[in-house]
Amino acid sequence: MSSVIQLRDLQKSYFMAGQAIPVLKGINLDINRNEYVALMGPSGSGKSTLMNILGCLDSPTNGMYNLNGHDVSKMSDDDLAGIRNVEIGFVFQQFNLLPRLSAAENVALPLVYAGISKKDRLDRAMVALEKVGLADRSHHKSNELSGGQIQRVAIARALVNNPSILLADEPTGNLDSKTSVEVMELFGKIHSTGNTVILVTHEEDIARYAHRVVRLRDGNIETDTVNNNFSHF
Repeated sequence: MSSVIQLRDLQKSYFMAGQAIPVLKGINLDINRNEYVALMGPSGSGKSTLMNILGCLDSPTNGMYNLNGHDVSKMSDDDLAGIRNVEIGFVFQQFNLLPRLSAAENVALPLVYAGISKKDRLDRAMVALEKVGLADRSHHKSNELSGGQIQRVAIARALVNNPSILLADEPTGNLDSKTSVEVMELFGKIHSTGNTVILVTHEEDIARYAHRVVRLRDGNIETDTVNNNFSHF
């Protein structure tokens, strides 16, 4: 299997009052194409910092991060933004939809930055909405959709660029338990079509949907295990 993510001795420190505060202390990790991985860890473990680096929202202090053949560890902010728009689909706990836009227009937003024509943008947005079962709600605005439907729109937006990885940060944090199950089943279906999914969560019942669980503690990987009890669909 080919690695979509390779991390070698990845370190991240923040500087406060002239002091270096190490947050990631030498992470080595490979994630293969079409894996479904949950990143877990208590508050302060470094999982949010690691997610920001994986998502090209931040850069490591030291070490190497290779994303789908690109060494992104030393890239400028502008280059990181370009890679982010092509390689990564984000799903956040806060859905981050623009309320004045329809579902289809929200999904099409990442394609505006890619310079794609309006007709192609909306065509591709409809394909993405079809994948999440919401093609019939494409003209609705977010105040006309349920919480679960809004998160589905956010997932469609993350998929519209056909990214190398789908990165989900606590994607069920604002949803009730029934809707959470529906959204996690959707992630399973997306993974089964060939997508690489990385899920950041502190909830054990959500991590059970992933096939592999990487646990961080104090800036290091504590365990990296195959999940034989993942939820089937």
